Amino acid sequence: MTAMVPEDIQKHNSLDTTAQNVPLRTGPPTREELNVYYPAKFTWDQLKTFVNSGDLGLLKRDRQLQKRYNLWAVGIKEQYGSVVNYLLNFRLQWGKADNLSLLTSELDTSADGLRECHEDTRPKPIIQETLPPMPADAPPYFTSSTPSEYISIIQNDWPYSVPPEIEHTLVWTRVPIFHPDLIDQSVSARIDQDGLWGFTGLNSPPPSPSTLPSCLPALADWGITMEKLIRSQKGTTDEEVMVQRAGAEVQEYVKKRWAENEWETAWFVNPPRLQSVLGLAHVHVFARKKL
Repeated sequence: MTAMVPEDIQKHNSLDTTAQNVPLRTGPPTREELNVYYPAKFTWDQLKTFVNSGDLGLLKRDRQLQKRYNLWAVGIKEQYGSVVNYLLNFRLQWGKADNLSLLTSELDTSADGLRECHEDTRPKPIIQETLPPMPADAPPYFTSSTPSEYISIIQNDWPYSVPPEIEHTLVWTRVPIFHPDLIDQSVSARIDQDGLWGFTGLNSPPPSPSTLPSCLPALADWGITMEKLIRSQKGTTDEEVMVQRAGAEVQEYVKKRWAENEWETAWFVNPPRLQSVLGLAHVHVFARKKL
């Protein structure tokens, strides 16, 4: 597969994208493939509603794209032993800009470089199944000022079913996001079930969880009903404050990277029951550039 320079990508994006001129490939999809073959099932307002609903399990990948991912994962497991090993040994590049994703970001500062494909053509590496030991002076948990060498910011190569104007970014970190110093024991079980989430840059409050029933038709392909939700009841005022405090460092980090006068975001950290890689923390960020 020939790598595309950003000018080529931009030119390609300007073409009339139809099934006739967008080949359906295998492996991580291009933006054009997402638009043509896996059109968004959710609107921006629906995404914000799902994030604010209390059940982060409502956020889904297109079912056909999930099948494509499953096939890709078979080859990755053959090469690396597991998807986790692939992340640790190839995809996550700590402290470096993401030059591997086929899905570019407007915040990408490496646009002058070539976009590489996801085929690892390097000599077969010695697979490391765990992260290298943390240095003695490593921060104990994630904060808004965590040094870049402990962070890998990448575009989600297999994004959820988001509108074309939404960037789905993953902020991976070698230091924990859930930490006893940040999470009061009284809300620990709740966060273990529900995770953390927040919003930045919105011009109006996020949709109320009470509006969720009107959004459920968008989840019909997944058979989601109100009875199937997994979420905690709204807590006391003190409990709600402690939950917000637990996510305050992530909130500040998102504000710093996605300036609120330019971007609106919905971010979340999955609870352990939904985490794809246990022991390696990451934040999902849905970011929409303001007009």
